[in-house]
Amino acid sequence: MEFVSKPLIRIVFVFLFFPFFIMAQGDVNHGEEIKNVVKYPEFQFKGLFQARYLQSLSSDVDVSGLQHSTGDVVQSTFDIKRMRVGLNTKLSEATEVVILVNLADFKSDTKGKVLENAYAKYTFNKYFAVTGGQFRPAFGIEELVPVDIIKSFDFSNQYYEFGKNGWTSFQIGASLTGSFDAGKVPVSYAFSLLNGNGKNVEMDKDNGKQYSTRWVFALSKEYKINLGLNGGIGKVFKEDVFAVGADITSDFKLTDKMTFDLQIEYKQGTNHNLYFSIPADQRIGNVADYQMRGVYFLPNLRYLINYKKLTALEASCRYERFDPSYKINSNLRQTYTPMISLEFGKAYTGRIELGFEMDRFDRSIPDTTTYNDNLFIIQFQCRL
Repeated sequence: MEFVSKPLIRIVFVFLFFPFFIMAQGDVNHGEEIKNVVKYPEFQFKGLFQARYLQSLSSDVDVSGLQHSTGDVVQSTFDIKRMRVGLNTKLSEATEVVILVNLADFKSDTKGKVLENAYAKYTFNKYFAVTGGQFRPAFGIEELVPVDIIKSFDFSNQYYEFGKNGWTSFQIGASLTGSFDAGKVPVSYAFSLLNGNGKNVEMDKDNGKQYSTRWVFALSKEYKINLGLNGGIGKVFKEDVFAVGADITSDFKLTDKMTFDLQIEYKQGTNHNLYFSIPADQRIGNVADYQMRGVYFLPNLRYLINYKKLTALEASCRYERFDPSYKINSNLRQTYTPMISLEFGKAYTGRIELGFEMDRFDRSIPDTTTYNDNLFIIQFQCRL
């Protein structure tokens, strides 16, 4: 199937540039009215600091998860995980520009790093908004939640692997988003057109593009039960690729001070990143035979304390099963991440997290990160 055609190019052109025409007209017709209400531009600065202490509890595995058959192993270290600085600018009532950088990336090779968000968004109304630039496309639960308020130390293994394949994490492209009511059920949607290269890439690696969509149905307002469905197709180096997923979230109020929330997410798709990383003469089958799939469960119990500066206590334990190639050379990875979190201030202004990350593979491979390990983590976080 040919994904790029002249009609499609015209549609994309209109879709990208039409909002700016409308924006210009809006500024001409309603500029004086908006000026009397709010003075633009408006600026909002944001930041996030995450520092860690890591202790490997496996004698031959270092803190990065790499197994060493010989030589010394670094089993404990302090690390700055993230030092993010962001700026949200509202140019008008409907137009905003977002910039986000991670200064902690300067501690290593910065190629393809540092700049994370860099996009503009124009909102016509609640039904229709356009985003263009570098952003996190909607394709699951984790894509819509900042890393500083997730219920675990970091995103899941499947999130990062699907990011390498162009579906999640920071990508360059354009997106349509909005929400509406289907009868009594609130529905939100997203359609994305992406290069699929990842972040901070000068140009697309080929002429293929990746198309994805996400639909979320609010099934229960009382228990905050949301059902999400994801799907995507595309071409990478003239090969057809796909990705699908489903997820559900819920939030139950057990008492006035105690709540229980649960996330369950499943994803499956072509691991074309793995396929093209293998020399052509060593590949088995074709790209469709290299498929990844994973599922995780993340229950979280939250208890409000509000004693002096301590706001709440949380306990969670994510269990994840992920296989980067379950059809060929399968090697299932199971990850257990129990964690206790102390919250200070509102909305995770301050947070101290303690817990473990334990990996179990069907087959451990010496001198690689595909090896059973146990890691103890203390993470300190401040956000503004």
